[in-house]
Amino acid sequence: MTTAPLTSPVDGVTIGPARVADGADLWRIARGSGELDLNSPYSYLLWCRDFADTTAVARDTSGRPVGFVTGYLRPDAPGTLFVWQVAVEGSHRGTGVAGTLLDALSDRVAAEHGLRRIEATVTPGNLASDRLFRSYARRHRADLTQEVLFPAAAFPTAGHESEVLYRIGPLGSPEA
Repeated sequence: MTTAPLTSPVDGVTIGPARVADGADLWRIARGSGELDLNSPYSYLLWCRDFADTTAVARDTSGRPVGFVTGYLRPDAPGTLFVWQVAVEGSHRGTGVAGTLLDALSDRVAAEHGLRRIEATVTPGNLASDRLFRSYARRHRADLTQEVLFPAAAFPTAGHESEVLYRIGPLGSPEA
């Protein structure tokens, strides 16, 4: 079950579930982020088909995607949403779109599936993601813990930073 788009506190932006037709735009936004490990265009199409209920897309006034957050419910951890990627188009960065996306997605997942915790991995150099998840934890009155999930040596090529697991929870009601 997916919900109707929500109006965002960010002017002119609406937030709603992913549609298959969004896949190419999600790939474009991810490629332009400069921070994300870019997946194949095909994977974004599949993500929009198979994980639409755990993905949120921000759209401008013309309906064009300008940001997204992808995630999935962890099979071995009921009530845990793993956030896979968050990206916002350059023209909308710094306007609150990423936080609004994360809040809208977690609200939808909580209503449809139940939600106790959010997890995500962040590389030490990704300060924007660090701020995003710390801010989310504060808004939701939740603890945030960190530990290395995948050390740099686990990756097949040199140069990839360690992936630090951020665990946020248990989740409470967001601040008013």
